[in-house]
Amino acid sequence: MSSPHERPARFDVGIVGAGRVGAVLGAALTRAGHHVTGVSAVSEASRERAAMLLPGVPVKPIPEVVSGAHLVVLAIPDDVLAELIAGLATTGTFTAGQLVMHTSGAHGISVFESAIGSDLVPLALHPAMTFTGTDVDLERLQDCCFGVTTVDMARPLAEALVIEMGGDPVWIAEDERLTYHAALAHGANHLVTLVSQAMELLGHAGIEEPSRVLEPLLSAALANTLQQGDAALTGPVARGDVGTVAAHVALLREVAPDIRPTYLALARATAQRALLSGRLKAAAGDAMLQLLADEEDNS
Repeated sequence: MSSPHERPARFDVGIVGAGRVGAVLGAALTRAGHHVTGVSAVSEASRERAAMLLPGVPVKPIPEVVSGAHLVVLAIPDDVLAELIAGLATTGTFTAGQLVMHTSGAHGISVFESAIGSDLVPLALHPAMTFTGTDVDLERLQDCCFGVTTVDMARPLAEALVIEMGGDPVWIAEDERLTYHAALAHGANHLVTLVSQAMELLGHAGIEEPSRVLEPLLSAALANTLQQGDAALTGPVARGDVGTVAAHVALLREVAPDIRPTYLALARATAQRALLSGRLKAAAGDAMLQLLADEEDNS
């Protein structure tokens, strides 16, 4: 059985932002036994999302959502987070001892500097997950890692909240927060672009269901890479097949010129990593990099 120090008390929770993340985390906190007392939602889509995931929770202006809540969840875009915190602090909306959590990956707790006089407890809890804004996400939260940054005294509470939502807390130092977020954005967001481009090319090849062709290949590549890192690399770049890569680049110039720069950049990065890991011999690697440099110059 958990001790009182390991399990947070039942909180009245205010959710600022019924976007894909805020509404889902509000539902997860409700499922854990907390009481969501209010949610802010401006767009029609966010109001519908709040109604679906937080039924019966009143939609209120932001100051009313924050006022009186034990735990405030700020689930808003990164670039407006500091401004909102400063505004709420200036108007005296925060209360002493209030837990204020944001879900930004890029920010740690330094974003709360403007509210230092409010005597709040700052929490940065970022779920390392892509969200749809539906109840499907509640199941995806199970074993999802959350990047946790807070003051030392609040760390046990922050980690307990993550566990209550079904996640796995991973401590991120304040000065490493941006590096952490860059890694996730590079891996997940750019993966969407990469896979979408591959599906587009398969469409050019006349394949009606590109996803059916790609899913087994990409699933295996992902699993192998997570287990083996660079040792999982296969394909023409790793083999030093300059002729094949040159043919790819020439084809892309004709059928998908917008994809060609992505291919060149990733092929160069792949060749460099293959060289460093010993997968690609120096002579073949030099030839590959020279080809890619020449093609980039001709872009």
